[in-house]
Amino acid sequence: SNGRRGVKMTSDQNSSCHKIIHTASVAVAAAGGGMAQLHGSNNAVIMPIQVTMIISLGKVFNKSISKSLATSLLASAGASVGGRIISQVLVGWIPFIGNAVNASTAAGVTEAIGWWIADYFDKDLDETK
Repeated sequence: SNGRRGVKMTSDQNSSCHKIIHTASVAVAAAGGGMAQLHGSNNAVIMPIQVTMIISLGKVFNKSISKSLATSLLASAGASVGGRIISQVLVGWIPFIGNAVNASTAAGVTEAIGWWIADYFDKDLDETK
């Protein structure tokens, strides 16, 4: 349950989300670490990984998420997550604003965004029942 309250997702959904988020976080860390010297290149590689993660998370909750909706959700999640952990990292990682992202920061932010999205989809599912 990753310290989240009031989330009703099943253990199968939680397990699927964990795998999707972990896979995306590892991919983002590799991209962030490998491209640290190329200014401005991180978002071009990291954003598609995060968008794919969001689309995959949608499938866990039987939601069909378009690329444009996933991109919009990524911006919302980035803003929400950013408000919580901005004091821990430099402003550089915020989607659409920052460029230089180190591997551990990229992975941590992707993990936080992934769980924010999973919770969002789970809560939305609860409210539609």
